Amino acid sequence: MTTTELLDLLRQAYDGDPWHGPSLEAVLTRVSAEHASVRPLSGRHTVWETVLHLTAWTREVERRVRTRAPPAQPEEGDWPATPVKPTRAAWTKALRELELAHRALEQTVASAPRSRWAVIVRTPKDEPRDPALGTGYSYGTMVVGLATHYAYHAGQIALLAPR
Repeated sequence: MTTTELLDLLRQAYDGDPWHGPSLEAVLTRVSAEHASVRPLSGRHTVWETVLHLTAWTREVERRVRTRAPPAQPEEGDWPATPVKPTRAAWTKALRELELAHRALEQTVASAPRSRWAVIVRTPKDEPRDPALGTGYSYGTMVVGLATHYAYHAGQIALLAPR
């Protein structure tokens, strides 16, 4: 896959006009802070938690592509905690952090050498596959996976978002 194709996939899934339905950003514009903090079912994630999860993984993928450092769980954790008191300002900040993480990833992907996309992401011990860390695939596949991750969670959020 080329850098241009990877960037196109990321942009379509995040804020473009993808063939599969609305982009992540389009779905999130329908969600208020109040609605984002509602737990739809016991043991399920809120929209807010999902946004923080997406932000954490977008930052981790960007870090991996930029540094080629050993993969790790996101610094914030897989499912970061939401604020104790969900406010409109905190929700706006969470959405802005997701956008900033996405834009940083776009810049990193745009500046990475094309040869990076075929390199396999390895574990710190150079083991071939660790599903929890998303290793054993190429950097290109990892970026495609993040675009798919956006689409997956956009679909979940769309089911919960007001019409």
